[in-house]
Amino acid sequence: MKNIKTILAAIGSAVVLSMAPAAFAQQSGLVNVDISNVANNIAKNINVDVSQIPVTVQAPVSVAATVCNVAADVLGAQVASGSGSCTAQSTSSALNQIVLEQIKGTAQQ
Repeated sequence: MKNIKTILAAIGSAVVLSMAPAAFAQQSGLVNVDISNVANNIAKNINVDVSQIPVTVQAPVSVAATVCNVAADVLGAQVASGSGSCTAQSTSSALNQIVLEQIKGTAQQ
């Protein structure tokens, strides 16, 4: 009976660990987000001139999925293959913050 429990525990651990890379790929990595469609909205939201808004920013998969209206697992798979990108259809407070941080970073360099 103890051997069966040990075997079942090992199988369960193997299943959990085999799923970890897929979950990690969906949650980590950055997606290149084209924000040209929503640049005016972002500029208004963060109170800067639209000319300061970059054409693209890098955003986490979760933010990109929300603003691009694309499933996170699709973007996660793109990131895992090294080619994650999408075009923003809307903005969010998280995307606004990313843009603001990029503008500040660019201004200080």
